[in-house]
Amino acid sequence: MIGVKKNVLGLTVMAMMAASVSFSEIMAETTTDHARHGTAAPANPTAGSDKTGAVRISMDKVQKMGVKTEVATMRSLTRATRAVGTVQVDERKLQVITLKYEGWIETLHANATGQSVRRGQSLMEIYSPALVLAQQEYLAVIKARKSLDGADAQTRATADELAESALIRLRNWDISEDQIKRLRTSGEIRRTLSVHSPMNGIILEKAAIQGMRAMPGEMLYRMVDLSTVWVVADVFEQDVGSVREGQAAEVTLRAMPGKTFAGKVSFIYPTLSAETRTVQVRIELANPENLLRPALYATVYLASAASASRVLAVPDSAVLDSGSRQAVLVDHGEGVFEPRPVKAGGRGDGYIEIIEGLKEGEQVVVRANFLIDAESNLRSALGHFSH
Repeated sequence: MIGVKKNVLGLTVMAMMAASVSFSEIMAETTTDHARHGTAAPANPTAGSDKTGAVRISMDKVQKMGVKTEVATMRSLTRATRAVGTVQVDERKLQVITLKYEGWIETLHANATGQSVRRGQSLMEIYSPALVLAQQEYLAVIKARKSLDGADAQTRATADELAESALIRLRNWDISEDQIKRLRTSGEIRRTLSVHSPMNGIILEKAAIQGMRAMPGEMLYRMVDLSTVWVVADVFEQDVGSVREGQAAEVTLRAMPGKTFAGKVSFIYPTLSAETRTVQVRIELANPENLLRPALYATVYLASAASASRVLAVPDSAVLDSGSRQAVLVDHGEGVFEPRPVKAGGRGDGYIEIIEGLKEGEQVVVRANFLIDAESNLRSALGHFSH
């Protein structure tokens, strides 16, 4: 705990040292001004001001500090949430190619990872004794059925059942209807049969090797259709409330600067990462030209209305946020600045909604506010350090 407190103190002091005009310099000049005019310097920064906790700074010093103010006004905010993520494959379009029977790969037609394939394209030629036997059985029962045209109904029905069973076995082994039709028409048993691609896509992973023995269920290819892809982005927990399914999204990629892809939020994941304090959001994008490659870095912009009506708002830079408090510095004129606690709401367009603590028309400091607030930050750090 002592180490943490030392870090807090150190960071605060470093920040004050880095400031071009320190609070002590301001107060030194304030004291000099009082002496010059024959008045006693106030014992604390609030003296000489009727505003609780306010500080008075000479106008010359205000100019040197580059203090800039802006009026708190009523406005409609459009919240833009920015998140980073990566392009990922559409999990619904992944497919693994396996066999349902034991066989040997005699010829590979799709022989490289990354190769594009078309639906129905032959991937490889398989020799399987079980397939040869299944073809023989099918042709035998068909031939037997034809010879039983003059038999009684019960015998024909039994033959039909046997033919249907042999046909189902071939179909269950993923023998295509075209292959079955050629077998039935030609009456010739094929030593090898082709395994065809079930989809248009690319080969992500290839385990098939020409000449290898393939067992039932063994992965030979892993394929994916990239006509649509996902961008999975990490949205910080404070922004999750403004994200909804169906929301329009714009995606840019480091690999293609200047190009924007339009999509929609298709899913918001139900869990939050304890390490990053983010929730993953999925954006679905059409990818007709295959420009969106898996693992590319992406930046996602999600726009939504933060408030249905006009709200009191100030620029982002006006709000001092220590993590445990939020405050603004109100400019009362003549060098008098009042640090005032506020309750902030939604953000958007570079502005923050102020729910409590400020009135419309009040001037707030939007630049050099940390220099004015440095004294209170140091006092806070010293207070925590002493406990």
